[in-house]
Amino acid sequence: MNPTPGFHIERADYATQQALLYGVRHAVFVVEQQVPVELEIDALDPLSHHMLARADDGQVIGTARLTPEQRIGRMAVVAAARGQGVGQALLEALVAEARQRGWGEVSLHAQLTARDFYARNGFLPEGEIFEEAGIAHQQMRCRLDGAMRVDNLDSATAAASSVIHRARRQLFIQLRGDDSTLLGQPQVLAALRRFATARHAKQAQLLVHEADVAHLPAPLVALLQRLPSVFQLREPVDPADCLVTSGGFCNDARDCYFRPMGERLEGELSLASASRARQQEALFQRIWERSRNCDAVRVLGV
Repeated sequence: MNPTPGFHIERADYATQQALLYGVRHAVFVVEQQVPVELEIDALDPLSHHMLARADDGQVIGTARLTPEQRIGRMAVVAAARGQGVGQALLEALVAEARQRGWGEVSLHAQLTARDFYARNGFLPEGEIFEEAGIAHQQMRCRLDGAMRVDNLDSATAAASSVIHRARRQLFIQLRGDDSTLLGQPQVLAALRRFATARHAKQAQLLVHEADVAHLPAPLVALLQRLPSVFQLREPVDPADCLVTSGGFCNDARDCYFRPMGERLEGELSLASASRARQQEALFQRIWERSRNCDAVRVLGV
């Protein structure tokens, strides 16, 4: 595993390291979250692929598993180590393992407090909220070999925040119609703020029709006005470009949330898909080059 400052991720041998796994899980699930001890350990443990997170001093600070059912679970990070990227590194390690095994998808049951975290990493919610071990959960799924269907506000919010979060230095957003509901979601706004305030050089290009500028949510307008060096806005003027109905979000990590009818949320999310991302980015750049600067947002009151 690639080392990360302060900690690293390693594969765990269940037969010899189960005490280390259970130590973290007991502290987080049984002691902290009051999960009954008899529910914390199950028959899938000996059959699963486990990961450990270790601090530089050797202390085990996190764990997670990948079951034969192609499900990620038992994601646990000790309280003192949270907020340092440990959970992110564990999740990435398990997804990489699933890809290596040739799996087409992975799923998980996310505690509601962690739902946004998984959404940022490409997992889309599905189904109703349910209770597991006395805690509210949401089923979530990530396709590793193709596009995921986006068909409601919850999945659209997750898709948009995922593309924004996974962007390295460039983000391309093509708005079509009134996107105020989607762009006003706290999860999407938080992802945009995180991208815009990252220390490395970055740029977000937004294509927006002037008639739709007035519908942008006030928190987003404030962000655009505060950081004009990050957010560039242009308005399509070519008649052919004005007739383009598609919209979506794309980044330089080859992720794309594409909406054939930009005025609707329905579409598909493709992660690390070079062909789909190139196609969407090429269309975006053709319109961008023929568009004019959009200054309308600069004079809006918030």
